[in-house]
Amino acid sequence: MNPNGIAGKTAVITGASRGIGAATARMLAAAGAARLVLHYSSYQQGAAELAVELANCQVDLIGADLSTDAGLTGFINQLKATAPDADILINNAGHLVHRAKMPEFTFDLYDRVMTLNTKSVYFITQALAPAMIAKGSGHVINLSSIAARNGGGPGATIYAASKAAVSCITKGLAKELAPAGIRVNAVSPGTVDNYFHEKYSTQQMLDTAKSLTPAGRLQNNEEIASVIAFLLSDAASGIHGQTIEINGGMYMV
Repeated sequence: MNPNGIAGKTAVITGASRGIGAATARMLAAAGAARLVLHYSSYQQGAAELAVELANCQVDLIGADLSTDAGLTGFINQLKATAPDADILINNAGHLVHRAKMPEFTFDLYDRVMTLNTKSVYFITQALAPAMIAKGSGHVINLSSIAARNGGGPGATIYAASKAAVSCITKGLAKELAPAGIRVNAVSPGTVDNYFHEKYSTQQMLDTAKSLTPAGRLQNNEEIASVIAFLLSDAASGIHGQTIEINGGMYMV
């Protein structure tokens, strides 16, 4: 028995150099994961420091820009060579890339946002699914966003669309993979007090989000990671194809 679904397992986490990805890596390591394969994009230092911190389990680092086809293909090839038989996949990598309203949006920016946030989810899952199917077990957790429900903030329409697609892909893959013993679910954070919003949101935007949230505060990385850990556990064994909203009640507003 492995009631927490994590002990002794190999997990792949994209976007793991900081934020929700790093918090999830810490939580999985504390729960007894045997091996973590951590993806990073530009923040190699953060990934390297995290690897040192998680000395109780084997850690492999793979750097790649998942917003381009070349970067995504390169990552998948490295992943297949490094951990083709992973038990857990956390598709966490994602960004706005750049806030831009419709008049300023370009074909290139559209493609980068969609490749990073949506295309990577589907094709990284495709790469690891065969081994999970062969074992008759596995977990895939995707990261959506409250933006998928409300269309996003200023200049985030395509980001919101990409995250809505993640929720849809989660349902489709869950239907396809559940008969093979693989559970696919998603978590959907609201406004989280982390680097993402340090980079893409003003303090005024964060204060407004906080004031509109029924719980009266922003979420943190660990709260999101805790729900991911729950979805990996036997306590969630009947949950397939769901997107769990974690936003302090903001979705009700």
